Amino acid sequence: MSSPYSGATPVGSPQGQDPYGQSNYTVPPEESYGAHSGTVGTPTTAEGRPDIEGTSVGQLFGELAKDLSTLMRQEVALAKAELQAEAKKAGTGAGMMVAAGLAGFLTLLFLSNALWWALENVMDAGLAALIVAVLWGVIGAVLFSMGRKKLKQVNPKPERTVDTLSDVPGALKPN
Repeated sequence: MSSPYSGATPVGSPQGQDPYGQSNYTVPPEESYGAHSGTVGTPTTAEGRPDIEGTSVGQLFGELAKDLSTLMRQEVALAKAELQAEAKKAGTGAGMMVAAGLAGFLTLLFLSNALWWALENVMDAGLAALIVAVLWGVIGAVLFSMGRKKLKQVNPKPERTVDTLSDVPGALKPN
């Protein structure tokens, strides 16, 4: 059941008219963000308060339930979007670490043999192999620390959702 009490018209707007030139619409359908509980605005009194005279308590509670349901759906959608963005950052950091590990392994494999053979011309083969292993260990440690630094930038807490949810109790209190 649709009701004419699904949102408020802006204060100062003539009754039945909003700044968009439409009749009692709070947000034009073509400019709306997400799902709204209704598209018809609530008429307001001269003081800017909703004009609910003649509306039953059941209708008001129905509108409240519909608006809270819409608010919660929008908050869940916001949390989902924030978590997806953070997961993308985490995936990028993890992918960089994997790529660095693979590149390090292949580099270690081919250049180690070349350097080992080159050093073997001037010293014992075992000492040459040890020098090469230490060199690639240092490079691997640097790559690991860079990847770890990138992963520390990930924030698993959906900040904007927490901020907007903290505003909900205040919005439910009477002015």
